[in-house]
Amino acid sequence: MTTKAFERYSVAAQEDRSAPRTRLTIPAQLRVSGGRAFQTVVHDLSVSGFSSSAINRLHPGQLCWLTLPGLGALQGEVIWWDNCQVGCAFSELLSPIVHDNIVGKYQAGGVFRSSC
Repeated sequence: MTTKAFERYSVAAQEDRSAPRTRLTIPAQLRVSGGRAFQTVVHDLSVSGFSSSAINRLHPGQLCWLTLPGLGALQGEVIWWDNCQVGCAFSELLSPIVHDNIVGKYQAGGVFRSSC
């Protein structure tokens, strides 16, 4: 991501943090750069990022790819890791239409448990 693009993303992401994040439970796969994909559960989603379960410690700045059911891999960056939970920012903002479709499908969906 270029410096100018990152600055635009940072401003947009901060503005989006004022919007409520949607708590939900989505089975997914997460892959960190240089690693293998692992099963995860997304617990929180916004147009700018997500949080999910991650047993192994992940480090801020690592590139990652989140694959949700029915969607291609979404690139992001690890922002924080704490006690088996990871927070990531998408490299490109998620379309509000895509976000709303995901929320509509999973917010009232089944229960999926993480191992942490």
